[in-house]
Formats: sequence, C-alpha cells, structure tokens
Amino acid sequence: MPTSLQIQRISSTKSPISEPGFNAKNLDLMWVSPISSEISLPEDVRRRHTHLVSENQCCSAVVQAIEVPVEIVWSLVRRFDNPQAYKHFLKSCRVVQGGGEVGSVREVTVISGLPAGKSMEKLEILDDEKYVTSFRVVGGDHRLRNYRSITTLHAAGAARTVVVESYEVDVPEGNTVEETCAFADTIVRCNLQSLAQIATSLARN
Repeated sequence: MPTSLQIQRISSTKSPISEPGFNAKNLDLMWVSPISSEISLPEDVRRRHTHLVSENQCCSAVVQAIEVPVEIVWSLVRRFDNPQAYKHFLKSCRVVQGGGEVGSVREVTVISGLPAGKSMEKLEILDDEKYVTSFRVVGGDHRLRNYRSITTLHAAGAARTVVVESYEVDVPEGNTVEETCAFADTIVRCNLQSLAQIATSLARN
C-alpha cells in the first residue's frame, strides 16, 4: 500500500518564553514549531510537537502517512520494550528499570557501523487513548545529547494513520544545526518507513 513521508525542519515560528517561573538565565530558550502550517494536522497534535529549545539545540519533525488503521500501527509504536521491531538501526533492547510504564528506562544496543554503541532512554509519555509516546535519552556512548522524541498517531479515515515524530537535541561541538538535523532526520525517516512496511504487512495478515 502506498505511503507518504515529509520532513519538516525548524520553522520560523519562534517566540521567547514569557511564562511565569522563568528567570533571566532562561531567556535564550525558545518555543519552536518544526511542522509547517501547510501540513494539515489536528491542533492538539500540532501543539504536542512544539519544543522548548536553546540556542545550542535543534529540532525537526518527520510526518509519515500509512494506509493502515491506527490501532495496528499503535500496537508497534507503543512497545517501549521492543523498539527494534521496526527501528532497524537497533540490535537489541532490555528494560533496566520499570516494566514498560512511564518512568521505565531501557538500554538499546545500536547495530555496528553507526557512531554509537548503546543508548539509555527513559519513557516519559505513553497514552493509549490519544496514541502518544515520548522518550528522552538519559545516557549512552553517542553524540545525541539531551535528545527527546515525541511520536503521535492519529486516524485520517478508517484505514489511514498519520504518524508524526519530532525531536529536540543538542548540536554537538564541531557540528552545525544542518548536519545534526540531517543525521537525526535520516534515522527517524528510516524508522518510520520501516514502521509503514511492517504495519502494512500486519494489516494484510
């Protein structure tokens, strides 16, 4: 079944923080919406993909449409203990804290050939009603420092799902925003294309 994918880099929608509780040392933080206003999304989904980033961070988003009911796609995405089911850059995963609920921590092993070995990731959101999940990288031997990802699914018809995955991450010393986003976007894009293929196969069976 056909799928479609779009990558959105940081948009021009930036605004300084003006909320109570932030002091002067936080004024370099910005709210960033990495999804173009030209892409039609429910407003609550769009809000979830608004990131608070500093000057040494970047954020981006990938949008993937899959011609499969949302429940089937979610059955793959929600498995914090088994990300390698569709993330083919991962070799293995073990939950080292918790049982898969919010607050659990997993250790994933990356396949050889990538500039990383292991990553420690904490589950921050798992909402089975709204189809939302989020994790944050809390350790590991790689350069994606302070990486936080949020993934949302929403139905766009009886048998069509739109997946949006956005992230924020530090720009490593010696790299540019463009280089950092290009690397992370490639991984996210490949993961979502793999998700589309596997979900489509599940739906056929």
